Amino acid sequence: MRLERVKGTRDFLPEEMAKRRWVFERVREVFERYNFREVLTPAFEYTDLFRLRSGEEVVKELYAFIDKGGRDVSLRPDMTSSVARLYVNRFQNAPKPVKWYYIANMFRYEEPQSGRFREFWQAGVELIGSDKVEADAEVIALFVQSYLATGLEGFTVNIGDRVLLDEFAKMLGVSDDIGLMRLIDKKDKLSREDFIKALKEFGLNDEGVEKVLSLVEIKGKPDEVLPMAEELFGSGEAKDEISRLYELVDLLDAYGVSKWIRIDLGIARGFDYYTSIVFEAIAPNDLGIGSIGGGGRYDNLIEVFGGKPTPATGFAIGLERLIPVLEWRGLIPEPKLRPDVYVIPIGRERAVKKVAIEVVTALREAGVEADVELTGRKLGKALDYAGRLGVPFVVLIGKRDLEGGRLTVRDMESGEQRAVEIERVVEELTELLGL
Repeated sequence: MRLERVKGTRDFLPEEMAKRRWVFERVREVFERYNFREVLTPAFEYTDLFRLRSGEEVVKELYAFIDKGGRDVSLRPDMTSSVARLYVNRFQNAPKPVKWYYIANMFRYEEPQSGRFREFWQAGVELIGSDKVEADAEVIALFVQSYLATGLEGFTVNIGDRVLLDEFAKMLGVSDDIGLMRLIDKKDKLSREDFIKALKEFGLNDEGVEKVLSLVEIKGKPDEVLPMAEELFGSGEAKDEISRLYELVDLLDAYGVSKWIRIDLGIARGFDYYTSIVFEAIAPNDLGIGSIGGGGRYDNLIEVFGGKPTPATGFAIGLERLIPVLEWRGLIPEPKLRPDVYVIPIGRERAVKKVAIEVVTALREAGVEADVELTGRKLGKALDYAGRLGVPFVVLIGKRDLEGGRLTVRDMESGEQRAVEIERVVEELTELLGL
């Protein structure tokens, strides 16, 4: 019986893995420059962790199952909940802020589409223990710099605020503010007509619908949008939150990332646990990919999981969305999928094979990417194989070479060959390779 891979998953070949690893490392370097340190939690958690966060309905989106011990567990759909659980378990008394990052795979049972899979990878950070706007600015600046580290520049980070959306729901007289947030969050996935229909089915009258449509159009540069927000939200908690946004914009200017910042009052983000500033990155493309990452402040989640009230903020970059955009823009370097040196023993003599192993081992210890003929091919076929690999240099070792204490180094591009003393072969090749 022939088995195929499971729907919504992928096999990554060496070329794809090299490109993914390149992106991972660019992002990792930036995270660590900002003093975030890596954590990794289990791939599965008790399902109640996700129920507590998002309610019973979330189970439909999970890979949830009863294990052999009768425990109700689920593969993680994101890392924020797991990191919050880890913090509550072991780090509530740690010095604040706690700054953690992760690069890991997640699992959600949803219909696969462009940039969306059932197994996917995210790179993200969580900053736990500060309710100050400085923490929001630090995280958003890092968010911007993470994309810039990959060479991406044509993108925007759109910032919204859940406090303002909650206040807007009160202005509309809506009791189910979470339901309205979820509906607004889906606006970009619906046509205007379908969005209007959904708003009316939610219970809004024509005036309420028009107000929502006007709100989601309030977006642009901070100096244009924030005065409009002041006019719309004149007093109370909303006024304080707008002041927070003004301060955030000033701090982001100090970080040098203002060029990429926009304000979008229609951003809700999908998770109910966000409590204040939220944001997402958009990089225009022809691939049908929308947001390539996002995050926000979640000041209540630690308490939901049994911890002391603790503010937090963070983000996740959707690597399955970012990587195709980077490839589409030609920003990921072509990987080098070949060794620099290929060592070929000529003949079947044990002494020749032994020296070939010694030479390839010495090259590897010197930092050279080297391989050795392992299939017993004859010389012609071994050279053909090295040519297909694109190897720049081949080392040929024969019985006569050994008798003279030498071996042969062949330049595969020019075809030139030279005899080199065995004890000098590593020095010779590292010079040729510029190492």
